[in-house]
Amino acid sequence: MSAFHGVTVRVEACAKTFADGTRALEPITLDVARGETLVFLGPSGCGKTTMLRIIAGLEQADAGGRVLFNGADVTGIPIEQRNVGMVFQSYALFPNMTVAENIGYGLKIRGASRMDREARVAELVALTGIEGLERRRIDQLSGGQRQRVALARAVAVRPSMLLLDEPLTALDAALRERLRWELDRLLRMLGITTIYVTHDQSEAMALGDRVVVMSKGAIAQIGTPRDIYFAPANRFVAEFIGAANLVEARAVNGTLTLPGGQLEVDDSSATGDVVAMIRPESIRVAAPDAAKLSGHVDRVSFIGDRQRLTVSGAAKRPLLIDAPNTLDVKIGERIGLMVDPRAVRVLPEERP
Repeated sequence: MSAFHGVTVRVEACAKTFADGTRALEPITLDVARGETLVFLGPSGCGKTTMLRIIAGLEQADAGGRVLFNGADVTGIPIEQRNVGMVFQSYALFPNMTVAENIGYGLKIRGASRMDREARVAELVALTGIEGLERRRIDQLSGGQRQRVALARAVAVRPSMLLLDEPLTALDAALRERLRWELDRLLRMLGITTIYVTHDQSEAMALGDRVVVMSKGAIAQIGTPRDIYFAPANRFVAEFIGAANLVEARAVNGTLTLPGGQLEVDDSSATGDVVAMIRPESIRVAAPDAAKLSGHVDRVSFIGDRQRLTVSGAAKRPLLIDAPNTLDVKIGERIGLMVDPRAVRVLPEERP
């Protein structure tokens, strides 16, 4: 069941300019491996859904752009001939059909026998955990149940690729987190090439083998979730992915000088005025005399599994620090701050 059976995908110089002159995508080239889950992540209007629709065959790229499946050019082939499964944000289920009829619809129009349809529907009902709902109408289902039906319908015809456009957005936070885990499990079991669009960074990090971070119609960075979190390619990625402290400092021989002291950095080439990124969880609280950097606590927010401190005086802008929930810290208290040099990421200089 877990053997990879999807296609490889190559997007080659695909740009998109709409009829009114709006430039939705700059020319993008990327490759997706067979069986990989690739997530397009970015704010609204960054071009991620347009990219998905070009891969699906719902939009045509500007002249010169190509889409290839397993090395074959499918640029001019419509979606119904590309053998892709799609799950939309709205799910687009048929309200006049039962759950079983929705799941088996694609098989029916392909001419599959009733016996084969029923066997495949039963298999997918069990796989997606919706046993007992087969005869229900769509309006009798919860949001989470509809999401499972939409996913089962999309994979029923054994597509070579699965495309998902914000499929969990309409759900509440707790259900979204649970279904995220279930979706990841299902995708691993299917071994299908998957392209997933979201603006939710937690979703992207949990589901993606690789994540494509997009900004203003272009790729800001491609990498594993760990790559983009710990080694962002630029300021935009650093700020968009998770909480980040962006620290302006003077760098000399691997040492950053800040208003509240100094920090060592694992980058001896860093020199002059730089911007460094430090994640809140990478900063440890210490006695003020035991650290080379210190500041004063402005705010303490108890979050449950941790507490977030806002500390001024250490850098030009207040620092966010995730500290253990057992740490006794008071507003106004001076504290020392310690950071492993490897956790200080000097960002590449921004080009004008």
